[in-house]
Amino acid sequence: MTFAIIVHGGAGEVAPDSLDARKQGCRVAAEAGAVILRRGGSALDAAQASVEVLENNPLFNAGTGSTLNREGRVESDAAIMDGSTLKAGAVAAVSGIRNPIRLARAVMERSPHILLAGEGAHRFAQQHNIETCNPEELVVPEQRSHWEKEHGTVGAVALDAEGRMAAATSTGGIFDKLPGRVGDTPLIGCGTFADTHAAVSCTGSGEDIIRTTLARHAAYLVAQDLDAVTAAKQAIAYFAAHTQGDAGIILKSRKGELGYARNSLYMPVCALGFSEDLILDA
Repeated sequence: MTFAIIVHGGAGEVAPDSLDARKQGCRVAAEAGAVILRRGGSALDAAQASVEVLENNPLFNAGTGSTLNREGRVESDAAIMDGSTLKAGAVAAVSGIRNPIRLARAVMERSPHILLAGEGAHRFAQQHNIETCNPEELVVPEQRSHWEKEHGTVGAVALDAEGRMAAATSTGGIFDKLPGRVGDTPLIGCGTFADTHAAVSCTGSGEDIIRTTLARHAAYLVAQDLDAVTAAKQAIAYFAAHTQGDAGIILKSRKGELGYARNSLYMPVCALGFSEDLILDA
């Protein structure tokens, strides 16, 4: 069995002069996950590692660099899911968490729950030694001046040498959102999903992704024996037919196939794996 990992840096409008840097940011993130997979590590660890790299890159709307809500604060969502066990963890509307995907992993492994939100999630982070910070440390100058970036999600899906798949997604949400707004990212089956057929991460118009349960829909198409490319394209076509929003999707199938599609203007993507050359796309 070969390994494979694919990451995305968010769908939507971006400054054209930042596109190459975003693609390279995705490449660095994919390589971080690939290092783990080459050493025989798990898809879960690889997907998390890739997303943490994107959370730490101020170019992307997750972790540091997250967009601001209507009160000028960062509120983050994140989710992670292990396709081999269907175990999942997620956090929503959390502030002062440097790497929300790390907190989502802790919810999965150290609590009886799947989703924790707000102050309760922050207290859980403190109890389990997940790094917290002053929320202002996550705000970059461009966001403080209300530069509206892409819809705002990063994600990774991975297939390891044991045939296990995992998906991880993190976001700062949409610009000028109401405090407490929760998007698709932490909702299992909407922005994030993994089972024994496919691992999926979505980005784009969160409310519309929730309405169409886009990630689960794509995994279902793979389960019906569609190849990954066709499943990704059909999932986006379904989304476009039922909403007015923009979205992008990345997925890996149990066969190691790679699929990604979008109806948004941009979605930087990088994929790595023994069975395929480096893929960079926007």
